[in-house]
Amino acid sequence: QVQLVESGGGSVQAGGSLRLSCAASGYTYSSYVMGWFRQAPGKEREGVAAIERDGSAFYADSVKGRFTISQDNAKNTLYLQMNSLKPEDTAMYYCAAELNPPYGGSWLLIPNEYNYWGQGTQVTVSS
Repeated sequence: QVQLVESGGGSVQAGGSLRLSCAASGYTYSSYVMGWFRQAPGKEREGVAAIERDGSAFYADSVKGRFTISQDNAKNTLYLQMNSLKPEDTAMYYCAAELNPPYGGSWLLIPNEYNYWGQGTQVTVSS
């Protein structure tokens, strides 16, 4: 059974940094495509970053140059390094996994591509 557990969220001031982690279990981690998503109150869930099996990474325009997605296959863990945080980055952040997404590349930023989700970790950025 696929399990994803996020951690690392918190409250920071604008300009600060956080690193989110997503611990995966119950499946062969390296076989899955992984992504980070976020959802602010009253808004739809949106893709932040995704990483393919070969390590290719894709980012939403709003976070390019500030966020970095990475993974450690030996630890079955996905990361999201978030720098230069802005108040508009405030949201619940979720990691997601999918074995066979119908499309790759930037399509991996679409929430519907994924079947497995964690419970989320809250990120709050104050001005």
